[in-house]
Amino acid sequence: MFARRTHHNESFSKHYNSSFDKHRAGKSTSSKQKRSFRDRGAAVKKLDIHAPKKPDHSPPVGSTLTSAIVTICVGPDQRLFAAHEDVLSHSPFFAAICRGQFLESATKRIALPDESPEIFSSVLEYLYKGDYYPRLLHNKRRGCWELEDTENNGVRESTVFCASAGQAVLKDTMVYCTAEKYALDELKRLALRKQGLQSGIACSTILASARYAYANTPDSDSKLRAHYLALIIRSRGTFKRSGTMQMQMEAGGKM
Repeated sequence: MFARRTHHNESFSKHYNSSFDKHRAGKSTSSKQKRSFRDRGAAVKKLDIHAPKKPDHSPPVGSTLTSAIVTICVGPDQRLFAAHEDVLSHSPFFAAICRGQFLESATKRIALPDESPEIFSSVLEYLYKGDYYPRLLHNKRRGCWELEDTENNGVRESTVFCASAGQAVLKDTMVYCTAEKYALDELKRLALRKQGLQSGIACSTILASARYAYANTPDSDSKLRAHYLALIIRSRGTFKRSGTMQMQMEAGGKM
């Protein structure tokens, strides 16, 4: 008689503890306020209804990285980067190099003399983590996307010196153009979304970045070029007062 009652109590206890654990786990996971771009990938695709649906080329979190290490020499100063071959191969550009004759089989070395080390570092960070600094975060309380450190007035480097342009260019624009070259469509969308959150950009930087965008994207590009056209139109009053637009037009060139 007592044995049956004990068995009943144990069964009830197991059922109660199991239900409590599930409730506690569900409660803990719902308490986060901010999630990264990678965690909210599905939400981004719903918000950006004009963006074509493409598979995410970034490697899964927690994947086992056992492939060969590839050394990449970047820029005129040959800054060295190291990456796993299977991570680099998420880019069709690097996958072709790793399969082809341009990669020395003994040294596993790739040379990118015309690439910017700062921009390549961001691309490599994206390939490993699904984002690059500053990360794109979703503020659940405000219901909007923002760049990290914005609430604490953190210092972010929004521009990178571009040797070919001879002046500073928006970092996200250079990331976008590099992603175009490396056939990383998800990175292009991420860079464009981040650039849309930038503010207080100098007129000269906008025009220099627009020139860089037009010089490094195909004529069929309908995202970054459209972004700059809209930005220049919205800021035409500022350009007119500063005289920057007139100086650029007198200098000539394609844009």
